[in-house]
Amino acid sequence: MMGKKVLIVGGVAGGASAAARLRRLDESAQIIMFERGEHISFANCGLPYYVSGVIAEREKLLVQTPEKFKARFGVDVRINSEVTRIFPDKKEVEVQEKGGHTYRESYDYLILSPGAAPVRPPIPGIEAENIFTVRNIPDIDRVKQFVDQQKPARAVVVGGGFIGLEMAENLHTRGVKTTIVEMMDQVLAPLDFEMAALVHGHIRANGIELVLKDGVKSFITENYRANEVELQSGRRIPSDMVILAIGVKPEVKLAKEAGLEIGERGGIRVNEKLQTSNPYIFAIGDAIEVKDFVTGTYTLIPLAGPANKQGRIVADVIAGRDARYEGTQGTAIVKVFDCVAASTGANEKTLRKLGIPYAVSYTHPGSHAGYYPGATTMSIKLIFDPQSGKILGGQIVGCDGVDKRIDVIAAAIRRGDTVFDLQELELAYAPPFSSAKDPVNMAGYVAGNIVNGDVSVIHWHEIDKLDRSRTLLVDVRTRLEHELGHIEGSINIPVDELRSRLAELPKDRDIVIYCQVGLRGYIACRILTQHGYTRVRNLSGGWKTYKAAAEEKKRLGSQPPVTAAPGPSGSGQPAVQAGVNETAVTGETVKLDATGLQCPGPIVQVFQHMKTLKEGTILEVTATDPGFLSDIRSWCETTGNELLKAEKQGSVYVACIRKGLESAQGGAAPSTCCSPAPLAKSAEEKTMVVFSGDLDKAIAAFIIANGAASMGKPVTMFFTFWGLNILRRDQYVPVKKGFMDRMFGMMMPRGSKKLPLSRMNMLGMGPRMIRMVMKKKNISSLEELIAQARRLGVKLVACNMSMDVMGIKREELIDGVEIGGVATFLNSAEKSNMTLFI
Repeated sequence: MMGKKVLIVGGVAGGASAAARLRRLDESAQIIMFERGEHISFANCGLPYYVSGVIAEREKLLVQTPEKFKARFGVDVRINSEVTRIFPDKKEVEVQEKGGHTYRESYDYLILSPGAAPVRPPIPGIEAENIFTVRNIPDIDRVKQFVDQQKPARAVVVGGGFIGLEMAENLHTRGVKTTIVEMMDQVLAPLDFEMAALVHGHIRANGIELVLKDGVKSFITENYRANEVELQSGRRIPSDMVILAIGVKPEVKLAKEAGLEIGERGGIRVNEKLQTSNPYIFAIGDAIEVKDFVTGTYTLIPLAGPANKQGRIVADVIAGRDARYEGTQGTAIVKVFDCVAASTGANEKTLRKLGIPYAVSYTHPGSHAGYYPGATTMSIKLIFDPQSGKILGGQIVGCDGVDKRIDVIAAAIRRGDTVFDLQELELAYAPPFSSAKDPVNMAGYVAGNIVNGDVSVIHWHEIDKLDRSRTLLVDVRTRLEHELGHIEGSINIPVDELRSRLAELPKDRDIVIYCQVGLRGYIACRILTQHGYTRVRNLSGGWKTYKAAAEEKKRLGSQPPVTAAPGPSGSGQPAVQAGVNETAVTGETVKLDATGLQCPGPIVQVFQHMKTLKEGTILEVTATDPGFLSDIRSWCETTGNELLKAEKQGSVYVACIRKGLESAQGGAAPSTCCSPAPLAKSAEEKTMVVFSGDLDKAIAAFIIANGAASMGKPVTMFFTFWGLNILRRDQYVPVKKGFMDRMFGMMMPRGSKKLPLSRMNMLGMGPRMIRMVMKKKNISSLEELIAQARRLGVKLVACNMSMDVMGIKREELIDGVEIGGVATFLNSAEKSNMTLFI
């Protein structure tokens, strides 16, 4: 006896899944599947890897052929057959075969799985023959044939989504010099900006040019080929081929013409049983609007996993089972060279738009135990309800183990778990695979501390909005880490010295603590909180998160759009970091394995090993920390060692450093370049003792300092006695002082704006006249010169002994001033070739 007659429109992903499941549940059902192309059930997610040869055999992309599918499941598969119309009132569809023959087929139930089509906006020149999209097997056949036969030298990928990044990587692997053009300020829209910034670094490090915040205006064509891509900014990029990966739009023409309800996002509207507005017609896959599992709103999430699950659920419903689709949480992952980016649940952008309260934490754990070779750092962003701790979303960027951790977080979201549940998870541990506290556990601990109120946090995008006159930034990393890079205006008090230096921190100001990744900052916050400091916050994610996001924001603010570091054109090989000497690596070489160490571990190892080497010896370092190439360049510039090579080799980073920088004139740096002394270039530093508090002398001092700093010279300004008034804040700062200290404070000028002239002061008229003349002649004021000096990295040091004598407290000084003594001055002077006394 013939059972239900079910027609399925679309034979990929959801459609094929529905057919196979329905047959397993109902042997009597008559199932007919229509596919307008010639292939069904192919691996569309694997298409980009066929271009590069990673997937060498085309047949591997074909999960099922029509013949095999029919033989196994008894499904009538009709390829090259397009359903062109639906007649809901008659429960019939119109089918047009490839040859033009048209007929009708009746149904009891109809399943629509038409998918989504690549977006092709009406851009001039878009019909050129070398502009491709990637959706199906014929599409990828055309791309691969073009690359194989035409051997293009340059390609432009328009769009920085999943397909765009995968195509860029695989074209690059084929030796095609590739540029990605993305209209947004980031790639991978499901990620938030600061997480995408980490991916940007990997893309550029592998030699792909990345153009952000710029769209395509037109394709410049000649003989039906696009030779250049013209951007909205006016820039033109030469190209032998173009891949359009702008996005996809649901295929709803058939449903719309049948009178089925279309949602606000442009997809077919379905209920929890995946029925359309007609109960006998179901819809699944990329063409439908789904409920967001986290937010409950309707959205479009074109992913293979949800489509396959929806196909199974529809089959269950038609077979009479009580099945429901609970929503999509958008779990997705992508490989970009050796970098992996993944997300699940809601991101900040969505929650902010919908007005849903949330909190955020960042952690940067190792992929496995640090003492076991090969560990790499991953960055985890956890988004959760600030009151209950319920997990709302997660994002991870790293190399190894990202897939494992995002799946755990995705499962926790599906269960409705909180961050405290993450703490309790018992996950597999052995040194090659994880740590005793898995990265997921650690993310739960950090987020739990925020929910419990054990620590207050501040995030990377809030730092630049701080009122620096009321906020003190404290870097609790080591001095070496601070020298390699820090937030402007912060002071350095290593966490291990914090208890003995509490007197240096005021209790009446906001204090923001930061370290490399947030752990030492948390410890510092707990120390301060328990010593009576009530206005303390920790920078979540530390310097690592702040640096990546802040540098990317700065890069995007520059014009023209920033391009990748120069690399070997069309070679498909990793690019050498910009600014590295191209000196041959010859001479005695010592190898150092720093793999598995997280920042600043590799730099610390380099520092310690270099102290034991002779002048001219080359240290070859291998590391797995993604930030190593940037850090080693900064370290070499600071210490006076020569960086011969810094590049990515497979999954590791390799640098060669020669001890003692050979200058262009042939001179060698002294053998103390790696001693524990302050890191500065020999005979390059300029030191100034500023004794005077006169306006004219202060202006002269800062003009000289800025001039030297602009030439790349390290400059230290040591302020003592009356010179300390230059560094005082303009406004009154309430601090506890004795009688004599208060008297001194009342008699001395408060800040740079109150300084007198050394001659012709005239009861204050002289300074005002000088300032007016300087302004008229467009000369920077003293305050502008001070700000410029700080931007240029001039070290401002206040004499501790003079401060005691003059009754000046630390909190009365402007931001960015260090406190030091005679030893600090002498140490700087010994390494200087110029010392001025003003």
